[in-house]
Amino acid sequence: MDFSSFLTSLITSCAIFVVLMAVFAWLSRRPGNRVIYYPNRLLRGMDPLDGGASHASRGPFAWIHEALASSEQDVIAASGVDTAVYFVFLSTVLGILVLSGIVLLPVLLPVAATDKPSHTSSGTVSNGTFSDLDKLSMGNVEEKSSRLWAFLIATYWLSIVAYYLLWKAYKHVSALRAAALMSPEVRAEQFAVLVRDIPPAPEGQSRKEQVDSYFKSIYPDTFYRSMIVTNNEEANKIYEELEGCKKKLVRAETMYAESKTTGKPEGTRPTNKTGGFLGLTGTKVDSIEYYREKISELTPKLEAEQKATLRDKQQAAALVFFTSRVTAASAAQSLHATMLDTWNVMDAPEPRQVIWTNLTIKFFERQIRQYIIYIIVALTILFFMIPITFVSAFTTLQNLKKYLPFIKPIVKIAAIRTVLEAYLPQIALIVFLALLPKLLLFLSKLEGIPSQSHIERAASGKYFYFTVLNVFIGVTVGGTLFDTFKTIEKKPNSLLTVLAASLPGNATFFLTFVALKFFVGYGLELSRIVPLIIFHLKKKYLCKTEAEIKEAWYPGDLGYATRVPGDMLILTITLCYSIIAPLIIPFGVVYFGLGWLILRNQALKVYVPSYESYGRMWPHMHKRILAALLLYQLTMLAFFGAKKFYYAPFLVPLIISTLIFAYVCNQKFYRFFSNPALGVASHQLKETPHMERIFRTYVLPSLCSEKVEDDQFEDALSQVSRAGSFA
Repeated sequence: MDFSSFLTSLITSCAIFVVLMAVFAWLSRRPGNRVIYYPNRLLRGMDPLDGGASHASRGPFAWIHEALASSEQDVIAASGVDTAVYFVFLSTVLGILVLSGIVLLPVLLPVAATDKPSHTSSGTVSNGTFSDLDKLSMGNVEEKSSRLWAFLIATYWLSIVAYYLLWKAYKHVSALRAAALMSPEVRAEQFAVLVRDIPPAPEGQSRKEQVDSYFKSIYPDTFYRSMIVTNNEEANKIYEELEGCKKKLVRAETMYAESKTTGKPEGTRPTNKTGGFLGLTGTKVDSIEYYREKISELTPKLEAEQKATLRDKQQAAALVFFTSRVTAASAAQSLHATMLDTWNVMDAPEPRQVIWTNLTIKFFERQIRQYIIYIIVALTILFFMIPITFVSAFTTLQNLKKYLPFIKPIVKIAAIRTVLEAYLPQIALIVFLALLPKLLLFLSKLEGIPSQSHIERAASGKYFYFTVLNVFIGVTVGGTLFDTFKTIEKKPNSLLTVLAASLPGNATFFLTFVALKFFVGYGLELSRIVPLIIFHLKKKYLCKTEAEIKEAWYPGDLGYATRVPGDMLILTITLCYSIIAPLIIPFGVVYFGLGWLILRNQALKVYVPSYESYGRMWPHMHKRILAALLLYQLTMLAFFGAKKFYYAPFLVPLIISTLIFAYVCNQKFYRFFSNPALGVASHQLKETPHMERIFRTYVLPSLCSEKVEDDQFEDALSQVSRAGSFA
């Protein structure tokens, strides 16, 4: 990519961002769009345009001032601890890049730009060309040059800054987690533990009696009650059908009421067909009467299935409740049986994020599933790398002309050539990346993980390694694939050297990729054009009831499973190019700085958390930052080797230091994130916990009965009456 194409891409992306900001400033002021731009505040009963700010500050850029003025406690109040921890991640990475860039940019750019090497034999620039951007990179420095010392010292400087800020961040997140868990508020999950791999009950003893007697004998003073996990598949199916009929009845009644005001005074009763294929076949019936009959038919059917489920479909897992959160915390991290595959106890997930179908999967089955999923993910990475590498290779303009000769006349047109160079490879890459997240979430769920937050962490980890291996390495090698394939074929051990030699030639690609991500990506994030269009289309053509309208605008959460790996990819790219092509550092700073600002606004006003794990994502993020740092150090070692710099082995102690730092952090901090600390759990509550209410929060809606029949629940739910709503 030449300098004009790079500049075109940058200016165009910036212009798109400015337009999207203007669109946001205009659309967000319109009352009809408030549910799209301020749903978090509306759900909390706040003034969507105020948020504590004065009326004078309600200008088009008021959101910037509010985001900058907001505190960490504001974020926690609006979106929870997990969101606050995500901002710790953004600010930590931003700090690493800013403190590194202050030193690296004024030192390395002049050192690189003022050298005058002979480029014919270096091989560290792309395709024998040397653009203006290449002259600002390490590729412009002569082999064996003493100038390379500046780049080696810079490699150490960035790593030391990263160690310092990551250590501070881990301490800070630990304090945030402790403060949340020490809260005097009563949280149901702090009084419960999840028990898996329950052995078969002794003869003459029910599963309920087995669990109760087991935990009563260990915790006689604080044991409250157990809830045996049941096979709810049939009950859930009936419940969902019943709820669907109730929604359709409300919709039909709403349509009938509207028809009285817009048509004949007597109105027009809505109808539907009873066929199973999309409601297009079958007998035509009155919708209101039909759904009332279906509800009357399904209600006793559900009650009968509830009785059968709770009595006869009990599984080898349970939730056990204690009157003390210290006891629950102690039980969650204690060994309860001599055999690893029986009586496994862990802290209970939040009620809203329990994956009930995974709770009863046996220990060894979970292990086997995990290994199979790892193999599938490895194969997915491998086979995705092939098309991404070839797309990367083909979408470079030179290779397009070389392997698709018929496009040469089109490419000769300056405007088309500039657009192709500026956007085609980056868009192709982004499209490929958009295909993967749902698959990885599905595979992670198959592992048998018991909570939604854990599934998202697992999927995020898989996505991170996928993006690094396929995007960073695949694109870097793919950009020169056809020229270097024979070299790799003859000398397979030369792959690392080929990667290192390919880096400077791909610097402009990654510069434009990062720019596209922060300008266009964050512009779309702020303007929320896509959710806005979808909402208004649904509202106009599909939604009839208030519940349907709310479902159409409900925003969901930040989406950590895809957002965190995307940020990690940008961090990996920025770190690995920070010394080789220091010009990428300002792009990384803008990406994470703009991300912090825009997502701060979204966290305060838009997104609604779907769960709270109290910062459990942080160790995952910390390890991936260190993985990116390690890849950066290995890349620099290889690149110094490609430059034939005799002192390249001086980087080996740095690599060892990263491994030691990761080990020390894991030993010092990680345990608190995997197990609740007893000292934290021992803090006083502001009120005595209402154990019956805590217990009921875990009862599935499909097992809630409107009738008071204590005896029907005596097996699975300890004779608990569940009349009324459990919300």
